Amino acid sequence: MTETGRSDAGPLPGERQDDAAPPGGRPPGAAPLRAGLHAAVLLCLAAALVHVGAVFLHVAPPNPVSKRYSRQVDAWVYPLFEQNWRLFAPNPDNVNRRVLVRTAHTASDGSTRVSRWIDLSALDRAAVEHDPFPSHTAQNLLRRAWASYVDTHGQDDTARSPRAVMMQKYLGNIAADRVAGRHRGPFEFVQLRVVTLPVAAPGTATGHRPPTPVENRLLPWWKVSPHGK
Repeated sequence: MTETGRSDAGPLPGERQDDAAPPGGRPPGAAPLRAGLHAAVLLCLAAALVHVGAVFLHVAPPNPVSKRYSRQVDAWVYPLFEQNWRLFAPNPDNVNRRVLVRTAHTASDGSTRVSRWIDLSALDRAAVEHDPFPSHTAQNLLRRAWASYVDTHGQDDTARSPRAVMMQKYLGNIAADRVAGRHRGPFEFVQLRVVTLPVAAPGTATGHRPPTPVENRLLPWWKVSPHGK
């Protein structure tokens, strides 16, 4: 029997049949997977372009486009992607701020227990010092949250806009998470105190005297989600 004759007679017993294989040798289901992968890549590219465009309009000088889409840009940028500078006009901080927090909770006997003050700014500095790759959150999260709080509240601690309410909750949640991470016991309320200190001019001899605070701001008690229960 020739090879041609054997092929015409069909496969031998036990020989594998490839009749179910699709044309081109691709396994079943390859086309939907490729389509899904292409859709995911396009979605990521679209999100990246939207993010870059929104951040650019946020930091760019006022222009017709940024004014027209200011609401959409603010909704995308705040509070996680805010930039502490303006294009062509950086505006760095000219003071040092210490953000402190204390907590309170109601004990089983009905009394209110208040903790000592915790210097969150000092904890951030300790996390950054001697770290060759400090995280962005350790350097800027708390500082920028407070700056945004001041922008929306001014000297009045009453939230008078939806963004002010958002920034108040954002700042309170950061403080609560920092305290909860140190296992300071249960608490239901947090209170912040912000001490603003001047930055000495270059070459100024300050000696060992600590700078005199220019502001010592005590915020009201804020209720947060119970921790440590």
